[in-house]
Amino acid sequence: MRAISVSEPGGPEVLTWTEHPDPRPGPDEVVLDVAAAAVNRADLLQRKGRYPPPAGVSEVPGLECSGTVAEVGDRVTDLTVGAAVCALLAGGGYAQRVVVPAGQVLPVPSGVDLVTAASLPEVACTVWSNVVLTAGLVAGETLLVHGGAGGIGTHAIQVGKALGARVAVTAGSAERLSRCAELGADVLINYREQDFVEEVRAATDGRGADVVLDNMGAKYLPRNVSVLARNGRLVVIGMQGGVTGELNLAELLGKCGLVTATTLRHRPVEEKAAIVAEVATQLWPLVEAGTVRPIVHEILPIERAADAHRMLERSGEVFGKLILRTP
Repeated sequence: MRAISVSEPGGPEVLTWTEHPDPRPGPDEVVLDVAAAAVNRADLLQRKGRYPPPAGVSEVPGLECSGTVAEVGDRVTDLTVGAAVCALLAGGGYAQRVVVPAGQVLPVPSGVDLVTAASLPEVACTVWSNVVLTAGLVAGETLLVHGGAGGIGTHAIQVGKALGARVAVTAGSAERLSRCAELGADVLINYREQDFVEEVRAATDGRGADVVLDNMGAKYLPRNVSVLARNGRLVVIGMQGGVTGELNLAELLGKCGLVTATTLRHRPVEEKAAIVAEVATQLWPLVEAGTVRPIVHEILPIERAADAHRMLERSGEVFGKLILRTP
């Protein structure tokens, strides 16, 4: 098979389309013929040598894909060769074939084509596990989503609205905020021009956000605590703004607030399987009903993976997800 190799840590130019050995499934795994893979910011970090895959996982980038089942392991009973699926991966998606634990495979939702389905597993599992399973967002609460125009953000807006929450978003331009509003965002905050703490408080009569989904990390930590409502929950899922910040414990204590940070990639296989099962039963019906839609910016040939990385690195160029289609 062919797959994207990272020749050495560096810029997008280190991504090359080269020959690799065909993967073989273990007893509880399946091999997929990949139709498409989606691009995530974690892939950019891996390319730079700053986010290596877990031990034993392919060095090929790619945390989600779609395709058809090509082989099944001896103990796999609920998946059959030829089934159209999408999958949450720990790596290996930028390839013609990938091996994945059977518990991380999802059916392609009805109404979604096979290539577009590649954009769903990582964002769906990230948003559902953090906003619902970890933070416990419920109807009537306010959800603040940082990076509302990104792949995670566009999905989180729709999930928040589907759950009956009021959704506030930050983005870097009026155009991107307008597109967030089309997805259902209620409070639109240009982070280049406005203070999100002031804007959220103004929109909630001073109460603040019940749940904050944050991709920035250290840079936003003090203000994220400030914007929390009483009993508010801050979930950090990214470190675009750095890894070390100062936490005001007195302010957090006064609000009875919660700060937590999670990642999907390095969780045990059993935990990922539980999240995938929850997504299949609770979130997929919303996708099939059209309440939550995959938001795809562009579909590129996988040989242009370097161009996709350049696009994602340029601030404000991509709205939603980028997809790499295999030959």
